[in-house]
Amino acid sequence: FRELGEQLIELTAEQLEGIGLDDRLRDAVVSARSIKAHGALRRQKQLIGKLMRKADPEPIRRTLDALQRDDRVARRIFHDAERWRSRLLDEGDGALADYLQFLGHEETSVDESLRAHRRAGSDKSRKTAARQIFRHVYDDIERKVQKEADSI
Repeated sequence: FRELGEQLIELTAEQLEGIGLDDRLRDAVVSARSIKAHGALRRQKQLIGKLMRKADPEPIRRTLDALQRDDRVARRIFHDAERWRSRLLDEGDGALADYLQFLGHEETSVDESLRAHRRAGSDKSRKTAARQIFRHVYDDIERKVQKEADSI
């Protein structure tokens, strides 16, 4: 119960509201976030553990597992987008063909941003185009992952 309680303390306010904790437990978790003194925080965690023993832990575990899965997926999308952006900038049209094949379609705004990057005359405009490429790639990959999740 202590581990679950500590995981609850790490959640954002929005994530915590989505779990549906009873008022006393939610208030104890929210209070724990503002405590800086080690001893006081330890006592607050003990209180949270005590309150957790009265709650059904399974819905909390399921919600925490889902949140962790979402975090892992978001990190994977981010890292994939970084890799594709680097490859697109380094290899150009050859990587674009591979990228389109990876996506499974030929619709993307990346090619326009790649052209803008090639035409860029200054470092500032190249950096701006590279950020646009990243945003397009991130959005494309996020849509692909969402489609895959919807089809399951």
